[in-house]
Amino acid sequence: MEIDLTPQLAKKVCGGNGGSYYAWSPSELPMLRHGNIGAAKLALEKNGFSVPSYCDSSIVAYVLQGNGVAGIVLPESEEKVIAVKKGDAIALPFGVVTWWHNKEDTELVVLFLGDTSKAHKAGEFTNFFLTGSNGIFTGFSTEFVGRAWDLEEKDVKTLVGSQSGKGIVKLDGKINLPEPKQDHRKGMALNCEEAPLDVDIKNGGRVVVLNTKNLPLVGEVGLGADLVRLDGSAMCSPGFSCDSALQVTYIVRGSGRVQVVGPDGRRVLETTIKAGNLFIVPRFFVVSKIADPDGMEWFSIITTPNPVFTHLAGSSSVWKALSPTVLQAAFNVDSGVEQLFRSKRTSDAIFFPPPK
Repeated sequence: MEIDLTPQLAKKVCGGNGGSYYAWSPSELPMLRHGNIGAAKLALEKNGFSVPSYCDSSIVAYVLQGNGVAGIVLPESEEKVIAVKKGDAIALPFGVVTWWHNKEDTELVVLFLGDTSKAHKAGEFTNFFLTGSNGIFTGFSTEFVGRAWDLEEKDVKTLVGSQSGKGIVKLDGKINLPEPKQDHRKGMALNCEEAPLDVDIKNGGRVVVLNTKNLPLVGEVGLGADLVRLDGSAMCSPGFSCDSALQVTYIVRGSGRVQVVGPDGRRVLETTIKAGNLFIVPRFFVVSKIADPDGMEWFSIITTPNPVFTHLAGSSSVWKALSPTVLQAAFNVDSGVEQLFRSKRTSDAIFFPPPK
């Protein structure tokens, strides 16, 4: 598989004084197209407003920074208005209309990762804005819009033509958008920084897994996700997705090293990764990471709602399940070396603290 796996940073696609939209391009990160994965970021300044829109892909959104408000309208449902903050994960199935608003001084930054297998372009999101100079209704004639909305031509021109912004605008503070409702968050969002830990290894790392149990909407999206926080100089065990899923990883904080190994024992990636990088691990390839002294945090989606991983180190690894004589034959070593190998990593940890 001769595909460049080099981690990449997002590039600005559009924006104005209300904020900007960034995306990763399949031309620079070929695994996006190969794996039918889209990746983008929305950054809203104070009073920035991303007008109502829908996307041609199912998506998991993750709030990287700041606090804000999101409006979500599922097909044939009422609007849900929720407060969002750093660490929130939100599953957005096909056909969902969303808007985003930031009224705080701190920039609101939201990561979008999703499945583009049914999208217009493999490896890219296409957003359809309902208003603005590039909105859907600018393409219809005033006759069609007037008939649809039961409005006179002058009123149609006012509604369709008044918003000159494209996608992201800055509000002047005269409009009071809906206040979020706590009960609207139920089933819509999960804060990965506050959720119960699925894995917690002292001096190693912590994991929160997003699945159909704690956020049922990921079943409709068809994606799983996790937030991993690796302590300084700790290692994440070599492992692979054993259910034919791709791993799409965004480095939220810190830095470290990553190695990916594919068929024939060939190391296909060895590099330093840092905050803002995105990279994709192909199906069945084995990946391992080691954090720099300040630690590393990443958010990943997996292209199945309830992913299963096989680890190649630790007591729960496949090595410990195999018979001693099988290991001796496979490694071509004697029983003493096999016993030494088996005696190490006796815990079921998937994170290993740095050597003492």
